[in-house]
Amino acid sequence: MPDRHPLVEAEACARADAALVRAFDLLGRRWTGVLLGTLSGGPAGFRAISRAVEGISDSVLSDRLTELCNVGLATRTVDEGPPISVAYELTDAGRALLPALDQITRWAEQYLPATDQSE
Repeated sequence: MPDRHPLVEAEACARADAALVRAFDLLGRRWTGVLLGTLSGGPAGFRAISRAVEGISDSVLSDRLTELCNVGLATRTVDEGPPISVAYELTDAGRALLPALDQITRWAEQYLPATDQSE
């Protein structure tokens, strides 16, 4: 059996922990997963996304879409028109995240009890 190097293992664990913290800092924000799922259907404009995601305010929608674009999970394309239109679309990185989100969803459905959202 090869020698184990506790320091190397600790560093790898710390890197993995830091990566998970970064991922869940973004994905743990309310509406982020819903928006990724909504954009999985293809490009969509702001109003179409707003209609598809019941209960999200325009300011939060704008903030979340900006975050998704800033981290490279979505792109924002402006068509100068007329009329001017803006569309959001998942990048390759955003699409690569969808299977992981699907796995997390299935895990939560199986192992986490549903809660009453009105509380």
